[in-house]
Formats: sequence, structure tokens, C-alpha cells
Amino acid sequence: MKNYDLVIIGGGPAGLAAAVSARDHGIESILILERDRELGGILNQCIHNGFGLHTFKEELTGPEYADRFIRQVKDRAIEYKLHTMVMDIARTDGSADKRVTAMNRTDGMFEIRAKAVILAMGCRERARGALNIPGYRPAGIYSAGTAQRLVNMEGYLPGREVVILGSGDIGLIMARRMTLEGARVKVVAELMPYSGGLKRNIVQCLNDFDIPLKLSHTVIDIEGKKRVEAVTIAEVGPDRRPVPGTEERYTCDTLLLSCGLIPENELSQNAGVVLNPVTSGPVVNDGFETNAEGVFACGNVLHVHDLVDYVSEEAASAGKSAALYLQKGAAGDTKTIEISPQNGVRYTVPCFIRPNQMEENLTVRFRVGAVYRNSSIATYFGDQLISRRKRPVMAPGEMEQVTLTRSKLNEFPDLERITIRIEENEERKAGKTE
Repeated sequence: MKNYDLVIIGGGPAGLAAAVSARDHGIESILILERDRELGGILNQCIHNGFGLHTFKEELTGPEYADRFIRQVKDRAIEYKLHTMVMDIARTDGSADKRVTAMNRTDGMFEIRAKAVILAMGCRERARGALNIPGYRPAGIYSAGTAQRLVNMEGYLPGREVVILGSGDIGLIMARRMTLEGARVKVVAELMPYSGGLKRNIVQCLNDFDIPLKLSHTVIDIEGKKRVEAVTIAEVGPDRRPVPGTEERYTCDTLLLSCGLIPENELSQNAGVVLNPVTSGPVVNDGFETNAEGVFACGNVLHVHDLVDYVSEEAASAGKSAALYLQKGAAGDTKTIEISPQNGVRYTVPCFIRPNQMEENLTVRFRVGAVYRNSSIATYFGDQLISRRKRPVMAPGEMEQVTLTRSKLNEFPDLERITIRIEENEERKAGKTE
């Protein structure tokens, strides 16, 4: 059994940034385990631009962004294994070390002993089986991510007449990509009354190409036995059930599903890591450490991000925290403060903080549960309002954030809970009463 100080599971943007950060903070013995044939993860198939504005102050494509970090990993001589699937993470007997079981075609099944582990497995698309769409199972039905890989990496066009169900960012981007490749995207249907993607993607991928987006609509029928021939969509009511009489039939040969992403956490769960029921990702503290000592999490395995720049930023923090853990050991008993999401805030990352351990500035990220207009993000320490930031529009498709400072926390030595909530602006309240 080979020993490493730090094993990172996943060689996508999160795993790469975490490895670079850990090395830069003094950890020499690092191994990245990646199941694909190359480093870079999902970025390798994201050939559109828009990446890197926060991290590198310039606009890059996905492969270009990944290459920046791959070069940093190689420049630091960080070891990695490709085509390697991690099967299990378990604690070794009588030790805080972890036993990582993995396999590949060269080494077969093998075990690695790690003092710390960073989970960076990314996320996966929701399967069609979970969507309960009636009809046969003909050819021509793809997840948006699979279609993206076929077009951008394998050189295949999945179809010529396309309907897309779901308005997540990958679905929106594929609406544009399929159009540019000569296909006709007839409609994008979204079950929710709001889009799940970034506003800029709605404008650049749909509006610029006159592709209609129908909110509060879903697919209720798929025609065709060997190949998709047509789909029928219908409007849904507040109960998410189809409204009779609103059916619209579209002939097509392809249906793309962009119905959300789920953090890839089967390994985490089997390792005893507590998962957040809202995000399906691990519950972590301000150092991105899970309830399992020496096991950290970052990137889309933690919560699904809208910008890869934020993935890299959080992963760098996780790498630094893992390095401190390896150098100093577990922090031991330390005070923790819960961060409570309320009134429209669905969750927060992190879920709790250690005021005596955290950095001076901590970014807390979250998503809202509906569309809010002319409202504010309010932060309370106990019952005392600490900050209120006005936001003209907030939507579930775009991540929000607040910044907590250690110096401000020190003014509240008995603080047990921080609350982050959405509140109406005063002028909006006044308008309602007039």
C-alpha cells in the first residue's frame, strides 16, 4: 500500500486548483486520481468562452482555462493517475488515516493510504428515468452534457430538429451550439416559472438566435419507437401538473434533457460524510472540511456552481485548509457557529464556521429558492442586523454571496447563530401599503 499525505479524487477544475494550492502551502506528497483519459474534467468539452474573468482577468474557453491549471500541476510535478476509478474511502484501523481503494487497467485494484482526502468528483446530470416522461425509449434522447461531448469532442451531430427540456446552463449553451452546427432548435421548455441558467446565457444562446423559451412547460409525450419523431409539451399549473388544452406538438428527431445537476456523492456517503439534503453535497465548515476528520470537499461535488472561477476559488481554500490540517493536525475542540439560511435562502456553503480558525474574510455562497425583485440580502448575528445589501433581481440560476469578517465576529463572543435571509426593501413595503 503506497502512502501519500494528500489524495485528491477528481482532476477537474476543483481538483486541480486544490492540488496547486496544497502544494503552494507546503505539501509535497500529493496524488490526483482522475477517472477520465485526461485532466480538466467537464471543461474539456466546454469550448465556448466566458471562463476565467475572475481568476485570470481575461476571457478563456473551457479547455484554455483547464490548461492553465494543468500546466500549474505539471510545473509543480504533482503526481496524478488517469483512467482511475476510486471505489471506496475508509478509515484505517487505529488511525485517522484514510484507505482509498481504486482501480485502473494497469494496476488493477489497489489501495492507497492517505493522511487527508479532498473530494472533487464534480456533478452529474439528472437521469431521464427520474423525470417520469411517458412514451417509448427511442433513439434521439440525450442529456445536454452527452450531446455537448458528442458535438465538441467526438465530432458527431446528434440530430437536425431539436427540442430541449430544461433551461440549465448546459441546455442553453447547447441550444446555441446545435444552431451553429446547422440544426434547428424549435423550443426550450422549462418546468419552473423561471430559468435555471444565467441571464447572459438566455440572452446570448436563445434570444440572439430567436429560440423560444417557454417557462412553466414540460414534455408530456414522446412519439416514435426507433427514433424520436415528435414531442408534445404542455403548460403546467402551480401544482406542476399539465393544464389540459395547452398541448403543443413539435416534430423533431432529438430531445435534449437539461434538467439539473446533482453532486456526485456516492463515495462521500459511503465514507460516512454527512450530506446537505438541499444541495446533496457535503456539509462543510469554513475550511471546507466535512464531519469526517481530514476529509475535505470542494467544487461541484459540494454544491453546483454557476461560474468555474468560484469553483477554483473554493478549491484553493480547501487545498490550503488540507495543508494546514496535515501540518498542524486536527484543530480539536473549537467553537462553531451555525449559518442558518432563511426566508428564501435555500442553503449556505459553508454551513457553519469556526470563528477562531477562519480567515479574516470568508465568502458565504448560496442560492435563492425563487425569483426576488427589489429585495435585499440581510445578515444577522443573533438578532442584530449586521448588513443589508439591495439586489434588483435574484434568481435560482445565479449564485449569491455575502462576506463575513473575523474581526466583526470577535465583537460577538457569545454568538451561536448567523442568519442569512431575503427581505423586502422598505420602499417596496411602503408601496404595498399605499
